Amino acid sequence: MTMRLTPYLMMDGNAKEAIAFYQNALEAQVLFQQTFGEMPPNPEFPLPEAARDRVSHATIKIGESEMMFSDTFPGQPVQIGNQVTICLSTDSPEKSRQFFDALQDGGTVIMPLQETFFSPAYGIVTDKFGVSFQLYTEGKHHM
Repeated sequence: MTMRLTPYLMMDGNAKEAIAFYQNALEAQVLFQQTFGEMPPNPEFPLPEAARDRVSHATIKIGESEMMFSDTFPGQPVQIGNQVTICLSTDSPEKSRQFFDALQDGGTVIMPLQETFFSPAYGIVTDKFGVSFQLYTEGKHHM
C-alpha cells in the first residue's frame, strides 16, 4: 500500500498568485492545475460565474515534496485553522475508509467519504484535535 501526507492550502481566490509566488521563490514546478470552470459540470450544483476562474485543485513540486492548493468558493471565507489541511493519499479505498473512520472518532465529518469524478474514495474530516484531513484515494478517475 502507498501512503503519503501532503500539505494542502485553502486560498481565498489567490491560489494562482500563490502558485506563481512559490514557482519563483522556491523553484516549484506545477504538476497539475485546474479551475472550477474546467471541472465536469454538475447539474445539481450549477457553478457560480465568480467561481469559474478560481483554482479547484493544483499540485506543485518543491524539491522532493509536493504541496496542493485550492481556492474556496466566493463568499466562503478562509478561516485561521482551516487554511492548511493535510491530504492523506492512499491507493486503497479500504485503507482510506479505515483512516477516515478512525479520524472521525470524536471529530467532525466535513464531507463524507464517497466516490467522486477524481477519486474512488474522497472525504474530508476534522479530527478531535481540530486538524483537518482530506482522505484521497488514488486510482481510476471518473471523468
